[in-house]
Amino acid sequence: MLKINNLSIGFLNQNVKSNVIHNISFSLKENEILGIVGESGSGKSVSTLAILGLLSPSAHIEGEILFNNTSILNYTEKEFQKIRGKKIGMIFQEPMSSLNPTLSCGFQVAEILKTHTNLSSQEIKTEVISLFNKVKLPRPEQIYNTYPHEISGGQKQRVMIAMAIACKPQLLIADEPTTALDVTVQKEIIQLLKELQQETKMSIIFISHDLSLVSEIANRVVVMYRGSIIEQGTSSDVFLNPQKEYTKALIKSKPNIKERLKTLPTVSNFINNTVNHTVYTSEERNSFHEKLYNQKPLLEIVNLEKEFVSGGFWFQQKQVVKAVNDVSFKIYEGETLGLVGESGCGKTTLSRTILQLEKASAGSIFYKNRDITKLPKKELKLLRKEIQIIFQDPFSSLNPRITVGKAILEPMKVHHILNSNSERMEYVMNLLEKVGLSKEHFYRYPHEFSGGQRQRIGIARTIALQPKLIICDESVSALDVSVQAQVLNLLNSLKSEFNFTYIFISHDLSVVKYMADQLIVMNKGKIEEIADADEIYNNPKTNYTQTLINAIPKGI
Repeated sequence: MLKINNLSIGFLNQNVKSNVIHNISFSLKENEILGIVGESGSGKSVSTLAILGLLSPSAHIEGEILFNNTSILNYTEKEFQKIRGKKIGMIFQEPMSSLNPTLSCGFQVAEILKTHTNLSSQEIKTEVISLFNKVKLPRPEQIYNTYPHEISGGQKQRVMIAMAIACKPQLLIADEPTTALDVTVQKEIIQLLKELQQETKMSIIFISHDLSLVSEIANRVVVMYRGSIIEQGTSSDVFLNPQKEYTKALIKSKPNIKERLKTLPTVSNFINNTVNHTVYTSEERNSFHEKLYNQKPLLEIVNLEKEFVSGGFWFQQKQVVKAVNDVSFKIYEGETLGLVGESGCGKTTLSRTILQLEKASAGSIFYKNRDITKLPKKELKLLRKEIQIIFQDPFSSLNPRITVGKAILEPMKVHHILNSNSERMEYVMNLLEKVGLSKEHFYRYPHEFSGGQRQRIGIARTIALQPKLIICDESVSALDVSVQAQVLNLLNSLKSEFNFTYIFISHDLSVVKYMADQLIVMNKGKIEEIADADEIYNNPKTNYTQTLINAIPKGI
């Protein structure tokens, strides 16, 4: 069905051509799932965007792309429009920046059916609601008229999946399709993609940094590194008997749920044989917790509630949704509090309410013994420096018109960090290197980076203010296992250096277990369970928590 022959891609930047894809070749058969894995920036997304003609005009492409034995590399925009969505669908990595914020979710999915089918308006609406049901969206009739900003990150991703499969394409390119999803919905989506593939004989290119997930879904696997394919074969051959050191290192880089290493190993550690095997013992952990919990809490949440009211136009009845429902907990300086739960359970709403981006409907938030829900605007500005957030969607949180260096400098100027622009600039350059980027990235724009690199920029911007409390909202969800290890190590070292306190929100329970001291499990706006992270993982008290743990991919 699809053949890529000797494909090379380069980009012109100030008349200098930089090659990002080097002479790659692979094929995809009918009714087959091909997994593409590799670190952030390895060329996974760029190579598949070329298939749909979605690269910028500055891209220089050589080689051959055959779809159904037809060369599509030199298609015009009009020719590409005929196959996009109808014959080749794509699930993009970042749902918020891919969805139009001014149009309802239902309208955006309906639009693709209007373009490529002869269905009536009523038939299209029925089909869209059916698609929303298929991708496990709650309240599909209501979400049909809902705008992207009114639903959670995971729900936005499911809208994108519904859009991609609407016309039952022959080929589906899924670029990190489960990145924003919790483990239970991730399992359902993978099952859904498998069912759709069997039903329609659709072929899938499945791009992911989650190797366990790829091993569960893919028939064959391509491993990419720095724009080249270094290994490819059947899923069992690549994962059970990898030939290259790089592939072996990728497989071993995920946090081990059975032991807690002081420093997570990265790909380069495995390749250079410099893995630090020092374990963070139970005795050390208990000693740290004893000191931690003997101090006064930095943040205390008391009976917090946040309600959203929708509808109420003309004769419609108002609907009240309790996104956060009677939540209480304490967090101590130097602690990492893990927060897990399914998409839409209230994790992000809780964090936005703590930041005062949302006003609490009831309850109190005490920061340093002061109720911040009653702060005047002037004092709220000072609080912004103390409590920061690393956003879930890095691209939509960065201004596309300014360089990443300026994006990091901006809040530093507002809060008068350091004395001059030259000092701030040097500080930012060093900060970029700390998060695994380089000084030259200071002058680049957000669109020039991969999803994982953008996330690291977001982390650099957050820690630039050296806040007391950082809310990490799915801050490593877009990162491959190796870069994820680097960032988690970075967060831990910064925590030690600056005594940061984290609220760590994630759907990846193995990562949360590694990072968290205390763990909160949320379900439908309420706290389902709260205890030590190891205790919850080893002895879950509720069926809901047990379901979350059982849904973790165990493919490798």
